[in-house]
Amino acid sequence: MSAPLTPPAPLPAERLVARCDPALLGIGSSAELPELDVARIHGRAVDAIRLGLDIRAEGYNLFVLGDPGSGRHELVRRLLEDVRGRGEAPADWCYAWNFANASQPRLLRLPCGRGPALRDDLARFVEELVPAIGAVFESEEHRNRIEALQEEAKTREESALRSLGDEAQRLGVALLRTPHGFAFLPMKDEGSTLTQEEFEKLPEPRQHELGEHIRALHERLHRLMGDFPRWRHELQNRMRDAGREAIRATVTHMVDELKVRHANLPEVCAHLDAVLVDVVASGESLRATPHTDEDSESLTYTGSISVQRYLVNLLVANPADGARPMVYEDHPTLQNLVGRIDHLVHMGTLVSNFTLIRAGALHRANGGFLVLDALKLLSQPFAWEGLKRALQSERLRIESLSELIGVTGSVQLEPEPMPLELKVVLIGDRLTYYLLGQYDPEFAALFRINADMESEIERSADNTAAYARLLASLARRAGLPPLAAPALARLIEHAARLAADAERLSTRTQPLDDRLREAAHFALAAGAARIEREHVDAAIAAHRRRHERIRLSHLDQILRGQWLIDTAGSHVGQVNGLAVVPLGEDRFAHPQRITATVRAGAGEIIDIEREVKLGGPIHSKGVLILSAFLAARFGWMLPLSLKASLVFEQSYGGVEGDSASLAELVALLSALSGVAVKQSLAVTGSVNQFGVVQPVGGINEKIEGFFELCAARGLDGGQGVLIPRANVCHLMLRDEVVEAVRAGRFAVWAVADADEAVELLTGLPAGQPAADGSMPAGTVNARAVDGLRKLAALHRRGKPRDG
Repeated sequence: MSAPLTPPAPLPAERLVARCDPALLGIGSSAELPELDVARIHGRAVDAIRLGLDIRAEGYNLFVLGDPGSGRHELVRRLLEDVRGRGEAPADWCYAWNFANASQPRLLRLPCGRGPALRDDLARFVEELVPAIGAVFESEEHRNRIEALQEEAKTREESALRSLGDEAQRLGVALLRTPHGFAFLPMKDEGSTLTQEEFEKLPEPRQHELGEHIRALHERLHRLMGDFPRWRHELQNRMRDAGREAIRATVTHMVDELKVRHANLPEVCAHLDAVLVDVVASGESLRATPHTDEDSESLTYTGSISVQRYLVNLLVANPADGARPMVYEDHPTLQNLVGRIDHLVHMGTLVSNFTLIRAGALHRANGGFLVLDALKLLSQPFAWEGLKRALQSERLRIESLSELIGVTGSVQLEPEPMPLELKVVLIGDRLTYYLLGQYDPEFAALFRINADMESEIERSADNTAAYARLLASLARRAGLPPLAAPALARLIEHAARLAADAERLSTRTQPLDDRLREAAHFALAAGAARIEREHVDAAIAAHRRRHERIRLSHLDQILRGQWLIDTAGSHVGQVNGLAVVPLGEDRFAHPQRITATVRAGAGEIIDIEREVKLGGPIHSKGVLILSAFLAARFGWMLPLSLKASLVFEQSYGGVEGDSASLAELVALLSALSGVAVKQSLAVTGSVNQFGVVQPVGGINEKIEGFFELCAARGLDGGQGVLIPRANVCHLMLRDEVVEAVRAGRFAVWAVADADEAVELLTGLPAGQPAADGSMPAGTVNARAVDGLRKLAALHRRGKPRDG
């Protein structure tokens, strides 16, 4: 027979929290500490980001993985600031009127910083154009030339009519101008015309002769009347040509001045040549054209005449220093990414033009960097697909939602696509990254670099010093007072608590930054020149108080007897487990009664939570594992002729996780053996098939949750919590718990296996099986075997009853 186990001693108070000694920081305050290089904490991620930024090949965009509040955006911003001044300068981009096809605006690429100058030059050109054209047509020289052309045309017509009249007179016919036009009448010798009676008295041959002359003259007059419109059209053309020549002489000078300023830009010079040709061709029609901004609706892509078409739409302008753009789009809709084309309502119709093209984030970031939140991007309709199309084609085409879904009520502009060369940086959590990799086959080819930020770092001496510099940097950037060394040490301890590990430090800087600002408030309220430890303690306590309403409500329900939890006495088949409740950025734990009953049966353990579909798969797995442990320990000696039930009492929501499997195992052993379990103790931990106790999460909150209940009812020194030995390294308990343990009013035990837990919870030896499988008499395991024998006998007699 083997010797009984010796239950482990309670953990000393020093093991319950890992303090940070302010003296080891070697400073008086954070003012003495330099800024921290982010590579010191997130070295792996920083190297990955720098690699992705340096490689210019297709598809080397980045996905930065990290926890919310870990400073992902700040890290990316700082690294981009370091590199945006290097590399090829970005281009400025303008849309201009396409004189060949007005519905397809042309895209002009300009050197960095040159876009505003071209825009302003053409704005001045348009402003001066109409007055200049007006001055051309109102000049005396032009009027004289037009008058000369008109006089020449008038003289030509009069000369032709005079010649016809002279010819008619020689033939004895007069050409008369009447209100109804021209007429030919026979003449007398003295020059007057014949009346009808006088004409009829003429000899018949003479009448016939005059009639033939009049018919011939009418034909000539008809031909001459046909020539007049042609001559007048020629006059209009000559007048128009004269106007164009006058405009050309004036506008050529204006355009040449622009070409001199942009002589090194062939694209711009070609566009200015096209502007000159169009201005000359449009001629006098431009004189009365409105050109103010209020009249922009008169410019539609259908081609109505307006000097507005000589402007350029400056889509993207970059600073002249050549720094590459860094754009963060907080609302990444499709239109905000790829741009849009606005419309105006004109006479009941939607019209648009190239001046109404608006840039998207991809336009503004072209040549540089675009930073997006992955979840925000994926939540916008069509935005993810639109981004992928742009990156795959390396061309940015403006798309409208109405066009994509096939609902559009107007003819759309088709601006020339923009060549695209930029780095897209997506920031998201790990789940989003791996889901995209699994379900989107194009994702890996577009985002070849993943920068995985650390969730926590080792709490070594070097890292602790680096963390102090991090906290000093956060305070300095926020303009807060310096922190005394004890305040820095307290925040480092809090970072370990956030990591839920005494040997690690959380890299989530947002909670620390919040506590820093709140501690600064308490310091300023107290008139302190720097942040002391008590100010940090006040900030942490205030944060806890803000989130304690539901926790206190749970505690109150227990104290009022509405939620049945015992902290004194003993009970068979009843154990105090511990459950964690997550609440947004915070969480708390509370005790949970777990009970077990046994009766004769066929070796079935019923998980009531699973039966009613409140138990999750991990919880169900834990129950099956403890069933396997019982079968392995007792089943080879005798049949397990029992039917057991396990339940979380007064649990009205889902139950998930295996951290209660140790408590469930103890409850079952208690029900089998009839040995009562101390209700002054609570237990957490999972077990494997060999009874080894495994670590669980939320260990600090679980201990504190049971401590608060015991403290509210009065600590007597017999209360405590059993935790897995592997969780000792995670302990970062609050001061009140540590002090209670130091004073002997509360205890925390670390157990390695189920037998140690059984001995602590029952006060009896668990009992180790001998070589022949027998259990030491009087032990819990021996009593459990006796219970199983009784159940087996009842089962054989066919008289099952509750045990």
